[in-house]
Amino acid sequence: MTGTLGAPAERREGYEKVGGTARYAAEFPLPGRAQAWPVPAAVARGRVTGVGTEAALAVPGVLAVLSHENAPRIAEPDDPTLAVLQSPRVPHRGWFVALVVAETLEAARAGAAAVRVDYAAEAHDVVLSETHPGVYVPEKANGGHPAVREQGDPDTAFASAPVTVDVAYRVPPLHNHPMEPHASTARWEDGRLTVHTSSQGTDAVRAALAQLFGLPQERITVTAEHVGGGFGSKGTPRPDVVLAAMAARHTGRPVTLALPRRYLPAVVGHRAPTLHRLRLGAGEDGRLASLSHDVTTHTSRIKEFVEQAAVPARVMYAAPNLRTLHRVAALDVPSPSWMRAPGEAPGMYALESAMDELACALGMDPVELRVRNEPDAEPDSGRPFSSRHLVECLREGVRRFGWAGRDPRPGARRDGALLLGTGVAAATYPVMAAPSTAAVRALPDGTFEVRINATDIGTGARTVLAQVGADALGVPLERVRVDIGSTDLPSAPLAGGSSGTASWGWAVHEACAGLARRLAEHTGPLPERGLDVRADTRGVADAECDRARHAFGAHFAEVAVDTVTGEVRTRRLLGVYAAGRILNARTARSQFVGGMTMGLGMALTEGSTLDAASGGFAESDLASYHVPVHADVASVEAHWLDEEDSRLNPMGSKGIGEIGIVGTAAAIGNAVHHATGVRFRELPLTPDRVLAGLLGARTPDAGGTGSAVSGSGPVRRP
Repeated sequence: MTGTLGAPAERREGYEKVGGTARYAAEFPLPGRAQAWPVPAAVARGRVTGVGTEAALAVPGVLAVLSHENAPRIAEPDDPTLAVLQSPRVPHRGWFVALVVAETLEAARAGAAAVRVDYAAEAHDVVLSETHPGVYVPEKANGGHPAVREQGDPDTAFASAPVTVDVAYRVPPLHNHPMEPHASTARWEDGRLTVHTSSQGTDAVRAALAQLFGLPQERITVTAEHVGGGFGSKGTPRPDVVLAAMAARHTGRPVTLALPRRYLPAVVGHRAPTLHRLRLGAGEDGRLASLSHDVTTHTSRIKEFVEQAAVPARVMYAAPNLRTLHRVAALDVPSPSWMRAPGEAPGMYALESAMDELACALGMDPVELRVRNEPDAEPDSGRPFSSRHLVECLREGVRRFGWAGRDPRPGARRDGALLLGTGVAAATYPVMAAPSTAAVRALPDGTFEVRINATDIGTGARTVLAQVGADALGVPLERVRVDIGSTDLPSAPLAGGSSGTASWGWAVHEACAGLARRLAEHTGPLPERGLDVRADTRGVADAECDRARHAFGAHFAEVAVDTVTGEVRTRRLLGVYAAGRILNARTARSQFVGGMTMGLGMALTEGSTLDAASGGFAESDLASYHVPVHADVASVEAHWLDEEDSRLNPMGSKGIGEIGIVGTAAAIGNAVHHATGVRFRELPLTPDRVLAGLLGARTPDAGGTGSAVSGSGPVRRP
């Protein structure tokens, strides 16, 4: 051991990024490269009856206009969202119906504006409700989770509980909006396809392209040298990579397609809206007797994706009677997909808000309520936890945040026109890993070369994997070089599900440890080409475990609510996490803080609306979809416990990319309630919504729920 793991090593690609030399998918200036611009459907449902290309082809520099009438044919994809320009059908507004290819980006854009598309529009439906006639219970939710799980008799236990909470919450559609839009550059040469793409996993892109274009995978190379964020939206291939390959085949030239930002919400996935109903029944001592979490969400008509928002309730608290249920309605909407902490982010917002309501009904400190309901084993499976230090996270957060002495009365703290409040929420995220392969070579000059097709989506994967390798080899960090981001390297899974470092690091550790043993037995100088070791973790990283493996955390928030404008300002955010061994203190803190900031946006600024008339998202760019900025929070702190867990992987690490967002929105929402005495149950907490709630709370019979979705609220039975 060299002490390399855990050290705050600087990001290896940092200087390239700030210096502008890091190349992204649209920045490969190949000879003869053309640019493409897509044409989105202007109806929410129907079919294309005609594509007028004459005006577009007359634009100087335009090379071609592709549509379902002339685009290269591809095999039917496993993912229907990739079946672009193959049919006149329009499944939702924003579906791509044409693509213009030109010498320059400006010409491609002008050509796309000149394309005339005629439609036979059909009636559409994009409005989600719990009572929608098309709502059904699917077999599975995202991630393969059963849609329904039930233990005991939650309805009877709820009916007889002395204290109950029966409430509803609403989370709107949310969008990923990475800094780098989805982009691809494709080139065909001598029957080979080379693609530079902005993706969280190039192996998956290569497999999809091979299937679509009927090529052996060895004749396709896909690279993702640098990726400017993804948050899940780049976890699977998107239409940009298929369209770029189509256009390059059609024109015989390299083609770059960078999707315009305002088109992203319709074609790269989104967090589907979720409607939650929480029913908690507890004794006077706060111990849960019953917990029910029902979720209704939407999916598209072409691909089922069910946000697994009720799943976290299966692992959080000890309740002998437990039911979690997912329902979904297939609507004429874009296909939802992964967005940072899918399921956990909206699900824990609802669950942790309901726990706060229960604490208020009981007159109990919300931290103590969570501690009192700490389970001995995972409630859903009955398996013991490999490690679970949620209580310790809560206690440490109490200490660092200064929670002790908090006046529990809502609306008790005021600073002029500002109402001040504090809130808390718990967080969890599953520990996952997938098989990977890695190769390492010892070179005669004393350096080492690690090769693995990992993807750095801005999280510092190159740096952390070098630390893992250096630690296993027992050498200084600067002697280890890491090559990632190409299908020409040993295969590895995508960067997603907070599983990247665990999956890739497992293989890198095994390869480097094997090389260290080989070097210890080697005598004399190394051969000119060096010594190689390859590791494959199939059958190990994906082996069944008899323990429930999760990361946990606690979020604390302090807010100020302006009673004149309704504006909410978050003064402090503090998170404490139990996430196994932290492999790089610098990059880990960035991950935690980034997740918390994203949770802040979920709570206060981010929201999207499906317009019932047009069928499209009304907030389709960063002028209307508001993400948080520096001024939106004065202080963000991330801390962690030194958690040791030998049942995870050779590094003892858990994923940290997503747990930071989980629970943050609930902590902020709970703080707003503490500040105002008004319980808001619909996100985001924008000034108009908060001000309406404040005004409503001053009106008789307002109920104190503002403009939020509400159930019957907390009840204490005599």
